Order: sequence, then structure tokens, then C-alpha cells
Amino acid sequence: MTPFVIIGICGVGVLLLSLLLDGILDLDGLAGDWFSTAALGGFVSALGFGGAIAQGAGAPQLVATGIGAGAGLLVGWFSAWLTRLVRTGATDETPTTRDVLGWDAQVVSAIPEGGYGAITVRRGGHTLRFNAQAERALPAGTEVHVTGVLSPTAVTVAATYDVLP
Repeated sequence: MTPFVIIGICGVGVLLLSLLLDGILDLDGLAGDWFSTAALGGFVSALGFGGAIAQGAGAPQLVATGIGAGAGLLVGWFSAWLTRLVRTGATDETPTTRDVLGWDAQVVSAIPEGGYGAITVRRGGHTLRFNAQAERALPAGTEVHVTGVLSPTAVTVAATYDVLP
């Protein structure tokens, strides 16, 4: 049982090195993410601890090795899949002024009649602030709808409900 525990501890050590050195130890010459240090560390630690658990439950050495290898393959595959998912996951681009056309926003700085105020648009984890102009005065806190784009930093808005004077 002791050799399996030592193997498991070595696998955890590889995982910690992978975390601390962030890709310096990655095996880039091998087949993609299947041989990343995270996948290798996951395989080795699951092999060791899975074998130790099996042997502790009374399984003979050969059976415990097979169980540990199966657990290692499963954890290694999961680590590789998760690594690939994180590396290739798409992220949304930051919205631009043209993107906010038609979105709802909130007035954060009162918009005077014929002048500019400020609005905040929140979408997809982004908070954007624009100068805003409206046909009539709108107090801070008013919910508005972006109706047009004046420049990269300014938009026109309309209240989403009637605002009392």
C-alpha cells in the first residue's frame, strides 16, 4: 500500500507544480492537451490513491494496480477535457457603441433638455457608460432605451416609461 500512496503524493506534487508554474512544464511536443501536466498529474495521483484504496480494501497487488490505472485514466481524461475546455472556451468581446443600440440602460447623471447626461448599460458582465441625449429632460435613475448612436461615446435615449415632471 505504501508504494501506491507515494505514487499518489508524487501525482499531487506534479499537479501543484502545474498550478504554480502555469504551463512552463507543459509537454507541447506531444498530442495536445492529453499530455499536459494537469492530465499527467491527475493520472498519476489517481493511479496511486486508487490503487492504495483498492489494496486497503483487500485487493491483491495486480488487481489494485488495474483499479488504480482505471481511476488514473478516468481522472487523466477528465483533466485533459477540462484543460481543453478552459483553453478553447470562447469569450464575448467587449460591446461597442454600435452594439448597445436597442439595449436598455439607466440614467446615472440627469439628462437636461437639449444637453448631455450619462447612462450605464449592463450586459454580459460588462458595465458601459455613455454620454446620452434625450428629447426631453430625464432625471437620474430613469430606465431608458438606447435609440441611436451619435458618436463612439454618445448615444440618444428614450424613457421606457413616462417620467413625471
